[in-house]
Amino acid sequence: MKINAISRLIPFAVIAALVSCAPNDGARLVRTMEEFDQAVAALQPGDQIVLANGVWTDVEFRLKGEGLPDQPIELKAEEPGKVIISGQSNLGISGEHIVVSGLVFKDGFTPTSEVISFRTSADELANHTRVTNTVIDNFSNPERHVSDIWVSIYGKNNRFDHNSLLNKGNSGVTLAVRLNTEDSLDNDHVIEYNYFGPRQILGSNGGETLRIGTSHYSREFSNTLVQYNYFDRTNGEHEIVSNKACGNVYRGNVFFESQGTLTMRHGHTTLVENNYFLGNRKPNTGGIRVINEYQTVRYNYLYGLTGHRFRGALVIMNGVPDSPPNRYNQVVDSVMDGNIVVDSDYIQLCAGSDEERSAVPIGSSMRDNIIMSRTNLDPFTVYDDISGISFEGNVLNEEASVPISTGFSKELYSVLENDNGLRVPAQSLIDRISFGEVRLPVTRKETGASFYPKSDDATEFESGDTIGVEPGVDTVVQALRSSGPGDTLVLKNGGEYLMTRYAYIDHPVTIKTGDGERAVVRSEKSSFFIIENGGALELENLWMDGAASPDLAGNNVVSTSRYSMNRNYSLSVRNSRITNLDVNRNFDFLKVYMSTFADSIEILDTEMSNITGSVLSLDKETDDLGIYNVENVSIQGSRFTDIQGAVASIYRGGTDESTFGPIVVIKGNEFTNTGLGAQNKSGASLKFHGVQNLRISDSNWSNSAPLELFLTNGEPITLIENLVMTNTGKIRANNDEFTIGNVVYQ
Repeated sequence: MKINAISRLIPFAVIAALVSCAPNDGARLVRTMEEFDQAVAALQPGDQIVLANGVWTDVEFRLKGEGLPDQPIELKAEEPGKVIISGQSNLGISGEHIVVSGLVFKDGFTPTSEVISFRTSADELANHTRVTNTVIDNFSNPERHVSDIWVSIYGKNNRFDHNSLLNKGNSGVTLAVRLNTEDSLDNDHVIEYNYFGPRQILGSNGGETLRIGTSHYSREFSNTLVQYNYFDRTNGEHEIVSNKACGNVYRGNVFFESQGTLTMRHGHTTLVENNYFLGNRKPNTGGIRVINEYQTVRYNYLYGLTGHRFRGALVIMNGVPDSPPNRYNQVVDSVMDGNIVVDSDYIQLCAGSDEERSAVPIGSSMRDNIIMSRTNLDPFTVYDDISGISFEGNVLNEEASVPISTGFSKELYSVLENDNGLRVPAQSLIDRISFGEVRLPVTRKETGASFYPKSDDATEFESGDTIGVEPGVDTVVQALRSSGPGDTLVLKNGGEYLMTRYAYIDHPVTIKTGDGERAVVRSEKSSFFIIENGGALELENLWMDGAASPDLAGNNVVSTSRYSMNRNYSLSVRNSRITNLDVNRNFDFLKVYMSTFADSIEILDTEMSNITGSVLSLDKETDDLGIYNVENVSIQGSRFTDIQGAVASIYRGGTDESTFGPIVVIKGNEFTNTGLGAQNKSGASLKFHGVQNLRISDSNWSNSAPLELFLTNGEPITLIENLVMTNTGKIRANNDEFTIGNVVYQ
């Protein structure tokens, strides 16, 4: 039987209003940390500490108190949303029956490992404590790969509800339930009606939005209830939710366009029911991944999911025989029943099968699932022996195929939008599996802090003002200084622009020439443009020329910041010409530094010639920890001539399986005399190490260094076709596990 989300929401909202508005004779307004500490020292059941409106900077609140069930101690904002906690700040809570509400953490980061902690020391934990109507927004350590946790829940019987957590930029879990003491086991926490807002791709492990437990405590019971939360584009890594403890329930949550899956990574006896996954055909969107024993996945709705392998709509994993706690337990006595899968691409059985993960599922079932899709007519991938999974009453559309002989019937593809705006199969099929009404269990509006907008701070190119820029010296630099996010700087046709200063890019901006003759841009600095934290750059219909650059080794046209960037950037070059980057050796087009990450880099319909360095050197993370520099690269319709270095060198090392990228498309290009310079240590015109999805097609090489591949873990997809290699070496690869067709050497 389903639980009606709306009926649950009304009493929660009423309680929240009573908590925030009820008068209290014990209320004390505090304006300084000294007054706060004095108030804490005198706390009695029923007392309120009210933080004065304003910005509290570099504060570490320690709230210890002993309330009663009918007389909780409260810490609240004078007005919800008007108490801003910034700088190096955090909040620790311990004791009994405490309520915290109305706070906003932004413009800073925690000096410790947690922003909000349900403890004040290792043995001082919070129990029967509630945090509600509170916000953490981009409260991120400036060092991208320095890890912290925004919310850590310890103790027992705590509640985290109606909060907004969004825009985490550094490594670390957004919200974690911790089980590392006896007093935090079997905890019965409730996590509900929270808004988990956008989280950018991290480009490494450590980007989970919600984690319960760890591998060390994964065989202990947590018994945490996670219900009616909204996960909005939470893209940190492929485990959006990482379940690592026993006895947890995930009910009525919505995952909107989120890259990754709800993963039962460790622990057993998990219930996953009535959750809605709305992929809307966005890349790498996934559903539910089953590992371990006694797991139940039922009555979930999954739409428009495109994720492959571990990121499929429904995934049942292989395990490791006699697995240690940190690996993969065998799937035993688990069920995946009554789910609706619409226009989603992959259902993976025995996923991860290899020499180590050889324990196939046993005693498990897939029953009464409806799978209707025209986006992939071969949705099932079977990697190993599935005799331990029984199939019964499942329905596919008649065009689809399934490599399983029994337990499936075929019906007409009959998917329509229902009154709730969701794509659903025929009602007769829905009734057959007793799914009930197909409607979101909770809406975006019903979650999160009541006073705080639900939006990320991403700005699209060319979404702001258009600014004309006259030719001359430093006119581009001056225009950039006065521009705003999304603005477009339009240079004059045929105009000449010289920069004698660095052009810093600290917000998304477009620099372009209108239709007609390209403007020429030169720079006397070692970098034309430096993308700072928060920046993104689009160059269109420009002629970038290196003739005025200083006689120094290591010049570049575009550089990232030398320092760690906890905000992802993007770079787009369209219909442009790049010439004469040759005043000295190793003159690159793009130079990146460690701890920087691009969501996307594209070079489209562009000519690049006479370059002593490389075009894209995205290979600075070489510690083999699964960290890399870019998610998506697209080089299409472009010509590269006399490039001494590699046109592209992209590196992702290590054996971590927590990420999707890099994803690379090379199509319709010409490479002439590329990759043959003495400084090109790779000896390749294009070099790809550990790229997870690589497609190279419809391109020609002439008098150039070869293409080099190094395929690593993660079952990378590598497709090479329709290439002509003239006086160019053959493709070099560490193995032959890629698809190649119609490559001509001459």
